[in-house]
Amino acid sequence: MKCSQPGCTGTIEDGFCSVCGIEAPAVSTTPSPVPFVPVTSATNNLGTTGVSTSTTSRTGTTSSRRTTRSSRTSSRRQLGLGLVQVPELPPLDPTTVVMQKPEVPANKRFCPSCDQPLKREHGFCPKCGQEYSFQPTLQAGDLVDDQYEVLGCLAFGGLGWIYLARDKTLNRWVVLKGLLNSRDAATAAAAVAERQFLAAVKHSNIVGIYNFVTKGTEGYIVMEYVAGRTLRAIRKERGPLPPAEAIAYIHRILGAFSYLHRFNPPLVYCDFKPENIMLEGDDVKLIDMGGVRKVDDPGGDIYGTVGYSAPEANQGPTPVSDLFTVARTLLVLLLDFRGFQSNHRYDLPPLDEAPVFTEYPALLDFLVKATHPQPERRFQTADEMADQLAGVLRQVAAKNGTYRAQESNYFGPDRIALGGGKVGVSAPSLEVLPLLKLDPLDPATTFLFSLPIGSKPETLLATYRQALPSFPDSLELPLRILSLEIQSRQFDQAAESLKNFPDPYDWRLLWYKGLLDSAQSNVESSLAGFTAASKEIPGELTPLLAQGIVAEELGQPQGALSAYSRVAQTDPQTVSALFGLARIQAALNQRDDAIATLQKIDKTSPLYAEARCAIARTLTNGSFNQTQFQQALQVVDDSPLDQENKIAVHTELYLRAIDWISGNGTQPASKPDLPSEPRLRRQAEKNLRQLASSASKAEERKRLINLANLTRPHTLI
Repeated sequence: MKCSQPGCTGTIEDGFCSVCGIEAPAVSTTPSPVPFVPVTSATNNLGTTGVSTSTTSRTGTTSSRRTTRSSRTSSRRQLGLGLVQVPELPPLDPTTVVMQKPEVPANKRFCPSCDQPLKREHGFCPKCGQEYSFQPTLQAGDLVDDQYEVLGCLAFGGLGWIYLARDKTLNRWVVLKGLLNSRDAATAAAAVAERQFLAAVKHSNIVGIYNFVTKGTEGYIVMEYVAGRTLRAIRKERGPLPPAEAIAYIHRILGAFSYLHRFNPPLVYCDFKPENIMLEGDDVKLIDMGGVRKVDDPGGDIYGTVGYSAPEANQGPTPVSDLFTVARTLLVLLLDFRGFQSNHRYDLPPLDEAPVFTEYPALLDFLVKATHPQPERRFQTADEMADQLAGVLRQVAAKNGTYRAQESNYFGPDRIALGGGKVGVSAPSLEVLPLLKLDPLDPATTFLFSLPIGSKPETLLATYRQALPSFPDSLELPLRILSLEIQSRQFDQAAESLKNFPDPYDWRLLWYKGLLDSAQSNVESSLAGFTAASKEIPGELTPLLAQGIVAEELGQPQGALSAYSRVAQTDPQTVSALFGLARIQAALNQRDDAIATLQKIDKTSPLYAEARCAIARTLTNGSFNQTQFQQALQVVDDSPLDQENKIAVHTELYLRAIDWISGNGTQPASKPDLPSEPRLRRQAEKNLRQLASSASKAEERKRLINLANLTRPHTLI
């Protein structure tokens, strides 16, 4: 059966799409995906364009507040979102990967009970007395459950040896993964029964679970054989991976974690690391399900690996601690990170040891958040983490020359491009910032959308405050109140609303703090707020745009240049970033770069004419010659401006040329490549009088005539 998702080419296998992983409606034994809510394009009376896509709950240890998070499943239909080419591996012959002499190295022999280092291959732990064995219990030719014929060992894991076997009934290769090393057959059977919940796990990026069997005193999971290579093997062979490639693998596998975490109760993987993700063909798969457990399981072993496990994982793993291991795995794929299991067990290496973070600051921000020591400060869901990582991937890929725009989960489109107004074209303005979307799952969203469009701010504010007790669990309503308080310049009330907001970890508080500080002309504090918000959502471009605007206002050209460049490079459709970048480039005397930036504004943009005028002004900014002057005039002639506006801009260019000649005290003869000053003045005067004759208001007509009189060539009469 073909997948029902629009644009997906996959087919339904075991109830799930083989490409996008979306669950088929008929499947009831597995958790349903969170519904995708389409974004609207209409602007309503809330000053909010569209809606965001979900609300989820924090699972950290110190906060249970609801907070707006994206739970829309990120587009994972293609590894790397089509932004990066990863090496495709051909299928491997299973018989070639069987170990010839299976043996556990001495430095990896530890007591399964107390972690005491052990020297012998089998015996009793000298510290706790636990019986142990590092020798395979299954041999080539053994038959398990009268169905699975063992070929040999593939690897040694935390629960013992992993074997390759042939399913004689279905004639396919399978993997046998040990569940328990016991001397009691009844205990082994009980261990198998406890793992039966894994039978419900069916996802295109998770190894298939076929069966659960016992042989003697040991239990085994029978799993799909994946004919590929682990990322550990690839990393060991090639060294640190290119950032885009490493991100592509991790972004793709987050879909599997999202799926596991949506079970009720959630399933946690616990022990994710590079050896547990395999590249097969052109996709990745989560393997080794032996350590998976239910999040509310009061007993049972907790598996983890030093350097990957979260600080709190030994107290009880959660989806958030799972995501910590995902981030640490990405870190190991990216860096030659020798201290990750010792002096940097939970944190990142210094920047001078990781130049990749200097090159890709969004990647650093992502990993800092994902590995924060406080669980409530990390990403709270795999979907939220995947969405931000996708944004980071777009920034990384854009720097390497590959671009693909993506609609934001949190912000609407570029307001300057939508309206075609001139705000933000010639000077920085926070008015161009996209508006925050509404969360459709918030209890107050229906109420907010029900209010009449065009209501006065003071009327809305009174209505919102009156409704607040009716929606005690809403986050959107307090945010709308806060937004209106800032717009109405009720700064004391806005500060109080920030202080009393229900979720102290919501990044939107930082965003509104930046807006509040800016409204009060506390520009430096505003920049700090927007920078902090950007670090919380490193895949989003709007906080970067805000940083660029405020840095430009503060007279910090390098900071503005960095922010504008990242936005414009990642999404050239963000017109406000292109205008800002061009302004900074022109101010830094990078005239050619500024013109190239403005030329990226497409003819379909409502601001295309403004962009052409900006190019003309850039060509005549400061010193210029005859060629540049003629180019500027031609750019205006070729623009879609009407004739009157073309004359107005031409006049501006003539006046610039007059200022350039007369302002430097240079005689026309010494500048033979520019028109003479009298000629320039005659043409400017002619244009001004023409504009005055068509002016509709007397005041404007009088102003233009006076300017024409002042501009006319100087004579002795």
